[in-house]
Amino acid sequence: MTTRNHLRRQVPGFLTTMVASLMLAGCLGGGDSSSPQAKENEARTTKPSTSPPVITTPGNPFSEGRTFFVEAGPNATRDMVSAMIQLRPGDTLEFACGFIELEHGLLIQATEDVTVKGCGKDETVLSFRDSDNVTGLEALNVRGITVRDLTIADSPGDAFKLKGVKWGTLLNVRAYWSGGGEPVTASNYTERLQVGCTQPPMNPGDPTPDYVPSSASGRYGIYPVESENILVDNAESVGASDAGIYVGQTNTAIIRNSRAVYNVMGFEIENVQGGEYDNNLAECNTGGFLIYDLENITQYGDTSVMLNNLARNNNTYNFAHSGLVSAVPRGTGFLTLGYDNIEIVNNTFEDHSTAAIIYASYELIDGKDKTTDKKLDPYTEGLHIHDNILRNSGYDLPPPNFEKVVLEGQVESVLPTLIGLKNITNPGKGAHIVWDGLLDDLDADCPYPVDANGDPVPQDSNGKPIHTNEHPNPACHYNAYKFDSQATRKEPQWGSCFHHNAFEGKGQPYLNFHGTQGLELALAAAEQDTSILSLEGLQSVLAGLDGAVGDTDPFVHDCQARFGKLLPPLPRVTIPPFERSGTVDPAPSQAEIDRLCSKPVRSGQVNWAATAVNCPRLDQYNLFADPGDPRSTPHDNGLPYVLNSKLFSDYATKYRVAFMPPGTRAVYRDGQGGNNLNGTLHFPNGTVLAKTFAFTDEGEGTEELVETRLLVKRTSSTGGAFWDGITYIWETDSNGKPITRLAPEGGTRAVSWHYQDHTSGQLLTGSTPAYAIPNANQCITCHSNDDQESGSAPIGPKPRNLNRAYTPESAFMGTRGQGGFPQVNQLQYWVDQGLLTNVPDLELDGRGVATNIERLPHWNLPGDSGAPAGTDADVEARLRAYLEVNCQHCHNDRGAASNTGYYLDHFRAVDAGYGICKKPTATGGGSCGRQHIVVPGQADSSIVECRLASANDPQRRMPPIARSVAHTEGVALLRQWINQVVDSDYSNGDACGNGSIFQSLPN
Repeated sequence: MTTRNHLRRQVPGFLTTMVASLMLAGCLGGGDSSSPQAKENEARTTKPSTSPPVITTPGNPFSEGRTFFVEAGPNATRDMVSAMIQLRPGDTLEFACGFIELEHGLLIQATEDVTVKGCGKDETVLSFRDSDNVTGLEALNVRGITVRDLTIADSPGDAFKLKGVKWGTLLNVRAYWSGGGEPVTASNYTERLQVGCTQPPMNPGDPTPDYVPSSASGRYGIYPVESENILVDNAESVGASDAGIYVGQTNTAIIRNSRAVYNVMGFEIENVQGGEYDNNLAECNTGGFLIYDLENITQYGDTSVMLNNLARNNNTYNFAHSGLVSAVPRGTGFLTLGYDNIEIVNNTFEDHSTAAIIYASYELIDGKDKTTDKKLDPYTEGLHIHDNILRNSGYDLPPPNFEKVVLEGQVESVLPTLIGLKNITNPGKGAHIVWDGLLDDLDADCPYPVDANGDPVPQDSNGKPIHTNEHPNPACHYNAYKFDSQATRKEPQWGSCFHHNAFEGKGQPYLNFHGTQGLELALAAAEQDTSILSLEGLQSVLAGLDGAVGDTDPFVHDCQARFGKLLPPLPRVTIPPFERSGTVDPAPSQAEIDRLCSKPVRSGQVNWAATAVNCPRLDQYNLFADPGDPRSTPHDNGLPYVLNSKLFSDYATKYRVAFMPPGTRAVYRDGQGGNNLNGTLHFPNGTVLAKTFAFTDEGEGTEELVETRLLVKRTSSTGGAFWDGITYIWETDSNGKPITRLAPEGGTRAVSWHYQDHTSGQLLTGSTPAYAIPNANQCITCHSNDDQESGSAPIGPKPRNLNRAYTPESAFMGTRGQGGFPQVNQLQYWVDQGLLTNVPDLELDGRGVATNIERLPHWNLPGDSGAPAGTDADVEARLRAYLEVNCQHCHNDRGAASNTGYYLDHFRAVDAGYGICKKPTATGGGSCGRQHIVVPGQADSSIVECRLASANDPQRRMPPIARSVAHTEGVALLRQWINQVVDSDYSNGDACGNGSIFQSLPN
């Protein structure tokens, strides 16, 4: 790695003491000194910085404008990790030209104004084929990032992921998967990256001279989600098993001048408010373009414009694992589903075997009034299709998959056959524009929805509720805003307008196929005779049935003739100028670090001044009586504490201590009464939370120290509080003395364990060669939530998890050091020491548990929930405790996994949001080929069981970091809950059906 300004100077070794001391783990970042928006507006030609380094003085403790340079070779991964965790405002991470193999994902967190760049998408290729992370490049909670001029190849999951990003630009980048062909390598990448579109395989096994698609490829190529002000320009995606270029759950997004080829879905706008496709090319995908709303996620979309695009020859067979995209028929140019206000203008759709445009609703998928998410409007309205060219459509409908229909009940593949059956003008064929013909009627008895407090949810100017996932699921779909006082639909606003489109070549111009009417009888007949699943067979079954004949007259969409007016043009999307927030400081200078970390302190006193920076050694903070043993007595009234249920980390034993500056106190805040639902105690500025990971062997009488992590609540130069995370690895010097090394880059360690669990009494024994010490940016992934304090906010010390008597996790220390602290209720002890305020008078039982406040049970102690041991209530309470401490910190509506719509909050109802019969938001290996997160009574069919049980596959392993083995006991509890407790009586428990996406049909 090279740090470049006017001159290039080499950084010796990996993370030397000087470089490591510059690293801050919580609020890190970088970027060109100009804003991402300015770069986008100024011809998009960023040049390496030629400014001299900033000279720091005691009055200027910061430095910015650095460029970190990564070249191909054996040091590429460690140099990249070193750089990514140092980036601060004004910095740049630059990759050299060539093919660079990386064994770890590029993760940028909690920073602003950063740039990541290469030499060009044909010249710089970052290969993640052997990466231990699911994503190639991931930016989380970043304000202002530009990624440009490079290709990411063969990432296990997503290639470019931006989540929680405000102002993000992806410019001149490519996502590429080798698919089923020869892997892309340093010797062939110049040729392999250039993928044409001449003959897509319409069915598995067909010749495919350009590219061999594979369901083993990663999910999304370009993947901004839950973000704002996103520009994707001159990007390309090749081979994604879900969507190539996607923007989802985002406000204000533009995708332009980009190409998607050989993905399942080429381009996808999902739940976006204010989206725009402009001058893009979708070819040789299964489907070209998709604009839709997905249920049970963070927000619902409205208003997208699609113009000047070309969709051609999107006829590759569908190779997705599962999810909604797996139901897209090959040969689809454009698809919309449950999304309002779309304008499709000046586009060309040519050579699509099913349809150029499919206009559909969730009623088609779920059945009338059966969509479980009542916040989602199931119907697309305000659809304006005009001045497009539609050429050669519907000429070869994909055949049904008999095995999946008959053996698995998945009827999706029958839908194109049904369309062909109903096309009486051109039997057995599709059409240029295909509509399911489904619209809702006024539900006069459905009240306006309310929020959790019983107040009406916000509404837009048309009276439509503006729902988010924070609102409770109503009992019905409110739709009165679509109708006037005579219960007549307001049109064309809540309808659709088609006009001035040119239909050329093969294809019926228009078909309304009336939904699934008739499909039930066809499937019933097919159970007796699979030959029914042919055009002639279906015709014989459906002869004379109402709705079996499609409507080919598009007059219902002729708004000028019907209403004398058209839908007005939708506004083009404008991204506002970028400005720094000023809440993220540039990197501290080396002189400032040296000054604070070497400051002398009195015996028994913490070096509080040094906690403002990351010292090279743990002992420089003077936290413990024995600087070589973080299990020893803490200084300055440090408080050892334990948790009822803890995060699984390869069976590590943990020692936790809270240090608060003298004269300060923490404030008690619990989740009762709807306050601080998932937050911890509120700690004062300057707090240090120390957690040491050790591995105990009671047979040998040893305990190996591996790492100590600090969470420090710091104050920025502008006065804002934020949490930083710091990691120290324990080693021994040449004399066998224990020492620490600042290790924001993380690492691995071979460890073993053999001890009796203090809670369950179970003997735990095993080993792993790859215990994972997360790097600094990975730590932020778990600890950063939008509803908590900034940075790496603490997760564990919630009142309900602290409500117990203190007892160390291991008996190894006996009564020495932290082993000798009073074994009394922890909250009461903190109160008695004057270190915790605002606590209600605690009513303690004989176990040292406060019975009048919330409490999380020990997940592995039957009966600890308060319900009889082994009962359904006890199993569920303990399972929920386990999921809260292991998964909820990401799976909440403000966490790193908020875009999944799968939330495990302590006070949340166990329903679709908790995974019951919830479909995954994306396909790919992470779905394990399963259709729902939790299937009542069927752990082996549940995605969550597969994810928790997986140890080695980065696409499946969940939690994705901080463990290298599966937690056998935790998986067993999850399986017990799914198989023996969860049944169809649970809310949404009857929605799994037979695993089909088309829930409206019988098994």
